[in-house]
Amino acid sequence: MYQNIFDTHAHYDDGRFDADRDQLLPSLPQKGVVAVVNAASDLATCQSGLELTQKYPFFFCAVGVHPHQAEQFQSGDLETLARLAKEPKVVAIGEIGLDYHYDFSPREVQKRVFEAQLRLARDLQMPVIIHDREAHEDTLTLLRRYRPQGILHCFSGSAEMAREIVDLGMYVAFGGAVTFKNARKPLEAAAAVPMDRLLVETDCPYMAPEPLRGRRCDSSMIEFVANRLAQVKGIEPQALLDQTCENAKKVYKIESF
Repeated sequence: MYQNIFDTHAHYDDGRFDADRDQLLPSLPQKGVVAVVNAASDLATCQSGLELTQKYPFFFCAVGVHPHQAEQFQSGDLETLARLAKEPKVVAIGEIGLDYHYDFSPREVQKRVFEAQLRLARDLQMPVIIHDREAHEDTLTLLRRYRPQGILHCFSGSAEMAREIVDLGMYVAFGGAVTFKNARKPLEAAAAVPMDRLLVETDCPYMAPEPLRGRRCDSSMIEFVANRLAQVKGIEPQALLDQTCENAKKVYKIESF
């Protein structure tokens, strides 16, 4: 069994875990999971993420408003996020960013809300968790402008973009997509990311890896991601998990669990 699994991005407050959450989460440490960061999508999930950190010692969380919910963002929400960010187990502002695939919120609104949260993270000196789907150019424009600390989660860009993200001082996270049969592009990007800037994640309950694709994902499934990335990097999966765990502790400023 692998050890030192740090799931840098999860959504365990999602309704798909309601039936068995209290059974599943206590079992994760027995499967090698040492830490999980639960990412928010709106103010409600900021609160539910905080509740998970209070219940499970190995849980941390991020607070932020996802681009899907950007249209509901109000000016007072920044003050609320700033207050929540001071809670001891909040380690990032996220997930924030741009999503031009679904366009659930107008693009100009998405950019305005993203930029406001980048400024908040800068003011608080906290890392960010970035969501970027089919919005690479605008995402890079804002990252170049603000140069935040943090993570490009569920990376879907090119190897060239991955190199620029690293040059900007950020980390790049990969999940189940690297195991899919058509995974050429994410594997090329993973190959371009230095080991000291690489992270693993689930984005659970989404993105279950092969051979479990289509099932509800959980942090124990990172072993399949680690196996595939280790092949790309030419190292043992446990060595990759050890390194990505140290990387996650560094970017999230976590000294110990």
